[in-house]
Order: sequence, then structure tokens, then C-alpha cells
Amino acid sequence: MIRLQRSMFKGLAAPTVASVIVSLQKAVELEHSTIPIYLYALYSLDAAKNGAIVGIIQSVVVEEMLHMTLAANVLNALGGSPQIDTPNFIPSYPGPLPGGVEDDLIVHLAPFTPDQLGTFLQIEKPEDPLPIKRDASAQDEGTTIGQFYQAIIQALAQLPPGSFNNPPRNQIGPDLMEGAVVVTDLATAQQALSTIVEQGEGTSTSPEESPDGDEPAHYYRFMQIYRAATLQPAPLRNPPWAYSGAPVLFDANGVYPVPTDPKASAYPPGSAQAIANDTFNYTYTNLLGALHLLFNGSNTGEQMNRAIGVMMSLKGQAKAMMAGIPNASAPNTGPSFEYQPVNPGG
Repeated sequence: MIRLQRSMFKGLAAPTVASVIVSLQKAVELEHSTIPIYLYALYSLDAAKNGAIVGIIQSVVVEEMLHMTLAANVLNALGGSPQIDTPNFIPSYPGPLPGGVEDDLIVHLAPFTPDQLGTFLQIEKPEDPLPIKRDASAQDEGTTIGQFYQAIIQALAQLPPGSFNNPPRNQIGPDLMEGAVVVTDLATAQQALSTIVEQGEGTSTSPEESPDGDEPAHYYRFMQIYRAATLQPAPLRNPPWAYSGAPVLFDANGVYPVPTDPKASAYPPGSAQAIANDTFNYTYTNLLGALHLLFNGSNTGEQMNRAIGVMMSLKGQAKAMMAGIPNASAPNTGPSFEYQPVNPGG
């Protein structure tokens, strides 16, 4: 499991509204920081050869976006303003995850490999993973992201009455994003953050993300790739699940030859790679701007559609770059996920 610095928990032992807002901003940054890592691996895969893995990673990315939204909803309900459209919001790869994560876990923008899968598992690992099908490895000493959220949940309960804005303030509801929780009080704030924990880690007794959910939590979802089979109920086992369902096979020949930890400065100026990467980064920066507006008062269907449109453009660009399309004569290009507020085309 990852190790969180004590600074992540600063202000939560004797919480104030201001100190909890600081922690929630760190949570928003932390949730976002996993998205480029997962997307880079996702778009490095040829879906025709690694379709099952593509589906798993894509499903996790969608929920990471929900987690970022839920953390922002709680932050907004306390009167804060999520800061998203800034250069410092984007972590530098390679490097530690933001918000005080210890640097013994260095994450990379890397194509999908078994080693990169190991990083995903380390990010999502619960405090005590269920020993499904002999997966009873020794536990690392450290603090999970789930424990960080539990500390925030406990801190919220110690805030003075009236700390939450009601009527709702700058909330993204389920009408705009499936699974979102409108936060107006302690109960809905704790519901929002508990959703993040359960979707990432499951519970102490179940690998499922919710009692009525049809998906395992992120850690166990990624374990399906490691175990090469989907997770299924197994009533005669203890715990009653096993990686015994449909195969989840990895074809190493279905990974595009993209670089690890690309940087805009590494691509020759004026080259097809540089132009594609600059355009991608400009679109990515525009997405952060669209999300910043969405989370800071422009919580309308129109703004959500604008953000989704930018996301779709970003997806198309990334897939084409990594597959070597449309300029098949240029090397496969890895998007560097850097802040680029100026249109590279002028």
C-alpha cells in the first residue's frame, strides 16, 4: 500500500472548516493524479488484442472522475472552491502522487505492463485485502488512501453545526453525473466520501464496491488482470469469492511502442510528434479549465456537455497518437499531460 505523509492529516486531529477544506483539495488532486496514469496505460493497449483489460481500466477511470467530483462536492459544501485550472494541479511524471504521498512510490506515465499493473494495485490496495484464492501476501506498513478519507469523514463530524451550505452550493448531482451525491449536511458528506473508499477498496468483508453493485472495487478489479480471470462468487470458499470466471488475458503484442514518461521538450520542435503532443496538452489544459468552471458554479448541463466534448476530443487524440495514426511514418507518440494554456497552432 502507499504511504501517506503526516502532512496529509494535518489539521484533521483538531479540525476546522478551513483545515478540512485543505485536505479535500488534496483529495481532489490525488484523485485526478491517477487518471493520466490509468489513461496512458489504457490508450497504449490495442483493444482488439487486450479488450478485457481495456474494459477494466476504462471502468476505473470513469469512477476516478466520479471520486474527484465527490471530493469537490464536499469541499464546495463547506464553502471552499476547488482549484483545478492551475499548473500545480498536474503532478510531474515520474514522481510521487500529490498531496503528501511518500516518495517511495514513484509513479510513471507508462504503457501497460505487468509492472505498471503492480503500481495500480499499490495505489488501490486496501488496508487488509481479502485473501481471495490464496492472495494472502504480507501486508506493507503504511497508510492507505482509504484511511485518509476515513480521517476526513471523522473530522467532518467534529465541525461546528452549520458548517455545511444548505441550500446546495456548486454541487454536481446525479442528473449531471451518475453516482454523484449532492452534499448539504454531515450525512451526505460522509456518504460521498464513503462511496470513494468503497469503490476503491471494497469493504472489510466484501470485494464489491457496494452491496447492490455489479463491479468489484478497483483493487479487486485490477486483481482480475493479475489473476487472468474475472472475480466470481464462490459460496464454498472463505471468503466466498474466487478469480475463476471469464479469462482476462494479456497479449504483450497488443501494446503500442510508446515511450515512458514523455516530455514535450523531448520531441523535436516542429516534428509531427511535437505538434500532436502540444495539441493534446492544449486540449488537456482546456479540459481542466472546463472542469474548474463546472465545479465552481457553472454546474449546468451545458457546461457538463462542454467538458464531455473536450474529454472525447482528448480521447481521440491520445488513441491516434499512441497508435501512430494519422502520421504512421512518425514514431508512436506518448502524450505528456503537461499544462499548455496557449494554442500551439496560434
